[in-house]
Amino acid sequence: MEYKWLNKKENSKLILFFNGWGMDEGIVEHLEFSDFDVLMFYDYNNLSTNFDFKELNKYCSKYLVAWSMGVMTATLFSLEYKSATAINGTLKPIDNHFGIPERIYDLTAKNFSPKGKDIFIKNMFDNIPAKFNIKRSFESQKSELKALKNYKADLNFLYDKIFISDNDNIIPTKNQKAYWGIEPNIKGGHAPFFLFKGWEDFV
Repeated sequence: MEYKWLNKKENSKLILFFNGWGMDEGIVEHLEFSDFDVLMFYDYNNLSTNFDFKELNKYCSKYLVAWSMGVMTATLFSLEYKSATAINGTLKPIDNHFGIPERIYDLTAKNFSPKGKDIFIKNMFDNIPAKFNIKRSFESQKSELKALKNYKADLNFLYDKIFISDNDNIIPTKNQKAYWGIEPNIKGGHAPFFLFKGWEDFV
């Protein structure tokens, strides 16, 4: 698992952002930081990291913002948060009723190609934003698909704020509704970040 500080200005408040599959900072680099430091985790080819979590003890308040596959992955680390926000994801992200149907996920992983990657990106948005730019390699994204199938969420983890898009073509909106028991509260696709101005909108 990789990490990157998106903002490190010795603020007293920290947002830990667990990104989605295949992504890097390109999906959120337009967001304003306000008075938050922001630390991003991404690339879940494995869950080991050389990040020293003791470094986070200096923050008065820590907030979790997790998106897509990050909603599941974030639960695997024993950290305490003032609030935890799930965006277009569930604790069962590969599931016939509560996530991406297993057959679709397995076929995607097995037949993943540059063309398939382009289709996936297109399906993440209602309209692909002009500023959207991801630098992750195709091979890294392909292997990450297979790795994610092996992880299981801590089902006891509690998210206290849930965002569901009304037109999610990646993790179907209806399956998210079934898992969380709430109605969609964002108008848009799987990656809603370009609808927002800053990180404070998620905490």
